[in-house]
Amino acid sequence: RRKAGILPSLEDLLFYTIAEGQEKIPAHKFTTALKSTGLRTGDPRLKECMEMLKVTLKTTSDGALDRHLFKRCVQSNIVLLTQAFRKKFVVPDFQSFSTHINDIYDNGKKLSGGQVADYIPQLARFSPDLWGVALCTVDGQHTVGDTKVPFCLQSCVKPLKYAIAVHDHGTEYVHRFIGKEPSGLRFNKLFLNEDDKPHNPMVNAGAIVCTSLIKQGASNAEKFDYLQVMNFMNKLAGNEYVGFSNAFQSERESGDRNFAIGYYLKEKKCFPEGTDMTSILDFYFQLQLCSIEVTCESASVMAATLANGGFCPITGERVLSPEAVRNTLSLMHSCGMYDFSGQFAFHVGLPAKSGVAGGILLVVPNVMGIMCWSPPLDKLGNSVRGIQFCTLQDLVSLCNFHNYDNLRHFAKKLDPRREGGDQRSVINLLFAAYTGDVSALRLSSMDMEQRDYDSRTALHVAAAEHAEVVRFLLEACKVNPVPKDRWGNTPMDEAVHFGHHDVVTILRDYHTQYS
Repeated sequence: RRKAGILPSLEDLLFYTIAEGQEKIPAHKFTTALKSTGLRTGDPRLKECMEMLKVTLKTTSDGALDRHLFKRCVQSNIVLLTQAFRKKFVVPDFQSFSTHINDIYDNGKKLSGGQVADYIPQLARFSPDLWGVALCTVDGQHTVGDTKVPFCLQSCVKPLKYAIAVHDHGTEYVHRFIGKEPSGLRFNKLFLNEDDKPHNPMVNAGAIVCTSLIKQGASNAEKFDYLQVMNFMNKLAGNEYVGFSNAFQSERESGDRNFAIGYYLKEKKCFPEGTDMTSILDFYFQLQLCSIEVTCESASVMAATLANGGFCPITGERVLSPEAVRNTLSLMHSCGMYDFSGQFAFHVGLPAKSGVAGGILLVVPNVMGIMCWSPPLDKLGNSVRGIQFCTLQDLVSLCNFHNYDNLRHFAKKLDPRREGGDQRSVINLLFAAYTGDVSALRLSSMDMEQRDYDSRTALHVAAAEHAEVVRFLLEACKVNPVPKDRWGNTPMDEAVHFGHHDVVTILRDYHTQYS
């Protein structure tokens, strides 16, 4: 039993909000509540919590956690869990937002049209009915669509290769060899800009030159190890699924155009001095990553790493420099969608990169990364379903994600970054009182006399810590100054125990008035 003067811990507050007045929390209720915040039970940041939960449940007969057992499970990850349940993530009401995403996803299922790419035999085998969407926020909130089928990144990897090159060498060096402008031509054209450079890293010529800059001077084996064997790509994906497809050989055998581009680049001296062009083309076919496989889920983490300024949201590891991220997003915005880049920038206003396998890697800076995948392509080489998901017909029509939706007096759209819905959670109230956050209380519409499982109010909590919160609750909110918790303690008892004489004086005046 709690003794007078002992403040509830963060673990207790979390228990109160999930238990909803019950003495125990069924384990499935905790994991369901966790998923509603957008966190997954497999999130590496919750590893200790989930492992302890498994161990603890073996000691229970009913699969439920009392307050003591719950605290033991969550204490290692309490900061992250408190942020999640207090709705302090970038998308506070993640459950509601996920419902909108699911609706948009379902709309995409109804679409038909487009053709699966067949010029690479490995791509032609995919069913046109496959349709997956996943998103990952910069806080690691995650939702997944209908499929975890691995597919090749294809051209979606081009911005990632460019990011590696800038991360390794810096902007100035990389752009000695590659331009920054949209070409206005097909992605596989044998054409250079007026300086005899590829127009940008998002077309084949630029991507081939970019490949020559990765681990420059290293052997092919070292380059392969650097990218493929779960190094950079795995870091970018937070160690989610990254595989290797034998599409490499399929791509190489049908790659006459890319060989022609390679020889043209060699003739125009586009490569760094000493580059072995044929080896670079092999490396390009292997890690062009025509052969790097991902799922929608793992690719969305890659996109979220770009959205998060180079830090992987689910590991916290710095993967790319801010310079590399900024440049990559800039070029994705202007050049990432083949001949549809201008239209996409106009209608969607977000950095994106498409690939002929049917993927669209979309970045909402500082908010989330998204991967859409469906093999049927339109005449410009972009996924039919993916384009609709992103454009004015769906995502950007609903949410104010377009780069210029934040202009003053612009049409109002849903902003998932703003907290909505029911704000009467007791954990929000008690935590604000616990930390002395008068501003949060003043701006809130919460019932200030809510009670937790032990019948403690915000006034109980504030009386032990913060006179200004006590004064606000009594003067502005007119709360009952003499509530009793389950042990019969009043806020006055807390103030006396902790020696807060100023609080005692305030409460004594209100005691007199109330009585």
